Amino acid sequence: MARKSACCRLNGLEISLIVLFLLMTIVSVGLTDFIFTHLILRNIFIICAPEEATPEEPSPSVNPPESPYLIGVGRADCTGPVADLPMMGYANTDQTARGIHTRLFSRAFIVDDGSKRVVFITADIGMVSQRLRLEVLQELKAKYGDLYRQDNVVMSGTHTHAGVGGYFQYTLFMITSKGYIKPSIQAIVSGIVKSIDIAHRNLRPGRIFINKGQLADSNLNRSPHSYMNNPEEERNRFVCTKHLLLQRIISFSANRIIYNLGYASYAFEQEKNIGFLPGEGPFVAGFSSSNLGDSSPNIRGPVCVNTGEKCDYLNSSCPIGGKKACIAFGPGEDMFESTRIIGENMSKKAKELYSSAKQELHGPVYAAHQWVNMTDETVPLNSTHTGRTCKPALGHSFAAGTTDGGGEFNFIQGDTDGDPFWDGIRDALLGPPSNETKACHQPKPILFSTGEMDSPLPWHPAIVDVQIITIGSLAIVAVPGEFTTMSGRRIREAVKDSFANAEVVVAGLCNIYTHYITTYEEYQIQRYEGGSTIYGPHTLSAYIQRYRGLARAIAHETIGELPKGPEPPFFDEDKLFNQVKDPIADVAQANTTFGDVLQQVNSIYKVGEIASVTFVAGNPRHSGDIVNKTFVTVERFHNDTNSWEIVHTDASWETRFHWIKGLAGRSQSKVEWHIPLTAQTGTYRIQHFGHYKQSTNNNTITPYVGTSDAFKVTKSFYYY
Repeated sequence: MARKSACCRLNGLEISLIVLFLLMTIVSVGLTDFIFTHLILRNIFIICAPEEATPEEPSPSVNPPESPYLIGVGRADCTGPVADLPMMGYANTDQTARGIHTRLFSRAFIVDDGSKRVVFITADIGMVSQRLRLEVLQELKAKYGDLYRQDNVVMSGTHTHAGVGGYFQYTLFMITSKGYIKPSIQAIVSGIVKSIDIAHRNLRPGRIFINKGQLADSNLNRSPHSYMNNPEEERNRFVCTKHLLLQRIISFSANRIIYNLGYASYAFEQEKNIGFLPGEGPFVAGFSSSNLGDSSPNIRGPVCVNTGEKCDYLNSSCPIGGKKACIAFGPGEDMFESTRIIGENMSKKAKELYSSAKQELHGPVYAAHQWVNMTDETVPLNSTHTGRTCKPALGHSFAAGTTDGGGEFNFIQGDTDGDPFWDGIRDALLGPPSNETKACHQPKPILFSTGEMDSPLPWHPAIVDVQIITIGSLAIVAVPGEFTTMSGRRIREAVKDSFANAEVVVAGLCNIYTHYITTYEEYQIQRYEGGSTIYGPHTLSAYIQRYRGLARAIAHETIGELPKGPEPPFFDEDKLFNQVKDPIADVAQANTTFGDVLQQVNSIYKVGEIASVTFVAGNPRHSGDIVNKTFVTVERFHNDTNSWEIVHTDASWETRFHWIKGLAGRSQSKVEWHIPLTAQTGTYRIQHFGHYKQSTNNNTITPYVGTSDAFKVTKSFYYY
């Protein structure tokens, strides 16, 4: 009964939202508004802002300050290739892209106090890698000199598991995403830089407001056994906190289309940008990740799918079927509906806070950054003893997966013993971990001693970014991985000690990815998150020590005295492997040409139904750079002008573009339009745009267009 009460308190947590309400002054027009939106442990940090003045936005308070901030905002496509390339998030090489549900975007927010400037990026990607960050910074330096640097630019990923991979330089991540894939990383780099370019061009005077609120029914803690190992007095100091997390989904191996799990951004932007297609319009809302390490959006919780019984509390497995049968379910019938439901929860609360924000930020902006060798940090444990971090290693529980998606074979969560069978295979193939590394990581039984594996390149990073930016009394702590609920609390409290009356938020998955960061107590349980805490049991203590140092430097204005730290490597491209082959030439089915319709639409549909059409298609990778393009349009006919109006593209939630790979270069594209209940009655058509590569004529790339028959949409068949 005691266990049940404790878990109920944990799962009843609610989320505080922090909304940065940025009011932009437009020359001789007054002020418009921004929101800076970002997920954190118990806080969602939201950034929303119009790129230009929009008259419907609420007016600011009277008597604005004489020297407001300069504020800029931008949004740009960073989707990348959508066919035959690995996706990032589940370390599953079979999860290759096969189309688009929605486009992915980078959203940039710049704040300048007149002498110093900070930039926050939230990008619809799994996480920011070190390679990605370094390439972005290189491009920014080439364009802007020293204006945008490693210390004042924060890059955060939304943690979608439905975006492209291939943008890492360390061996473990390259193995699971088939290498370093230039088209994938180029698309993300270009999108991030372009979003900063747009924000830079849009800089104008403005004011910043913050707000808080509560959000429920959007997540639960997926590792309560680990969480409950934290000290009771510490747990009792907190009202149970839920942090939003849209990125984890059920049936992950079946997901093969690119889509943006940041549905909250989509919904908020669409409501504000009336008359604009998705990804367009002046209003930008960025929802980003935070300390989400032990959180799940599968709020119905895990059950044994074959019996309906509860899973084992300690290791999340079932008597029949093991961990694979223990699956957590979200609020919807599938991952798309769950994403929409939770995204709408977030968007609705964000809009409430947006319209009621009154607390204004004042004061200078600061940025502090260091590179740290996380394999060799010493931390005081008490007055007489110290601990240290370790060379990276992953435990057996890492291979077990979670209730959001179980791993293969007989690995289980909570394993502190290991398995001689798997250890023997590891030793034969990769070599055993050293005694020093095994002792350092106790009680983790090491599966992969990645810090001692350097072929063909290091398997994990040693040099890690730590960074804090502040805007007046708001401090944003940029952390390099997935911090658990309690880990994030401890980081916030440590930073807050240096800032009187400051609001401290944690920005997760920033600048470099280092897996998970648990508390020392959670680490002892060795569930998935503990097995994935790669620098050992004192990882969190080392980060707290470093972030305290950054916070003190900002508070005492001694940032210039901070050691820069050891710079991370930037490996030559010829040392980065790529296992992805170029696509072969396209071949149309017999007696067809590219763009021909193979399966036609029906003549009439009712709202709420799905219009579907299948075309003879080329490989979408032959379309090259797809920025500012679309594979799909849904168009409505206007009798008065005798013209077609585009009402949806492949960036729209209502459309789904599926690429069906055939044999010997024969492909099809299936386009679905999930007709919303709000759709206007009338005549519609669906178009598909693509390119095909010819096997002759020097592999010429040729565009094509496919067009469905016109069809009717009605509210009711009875009244049509």
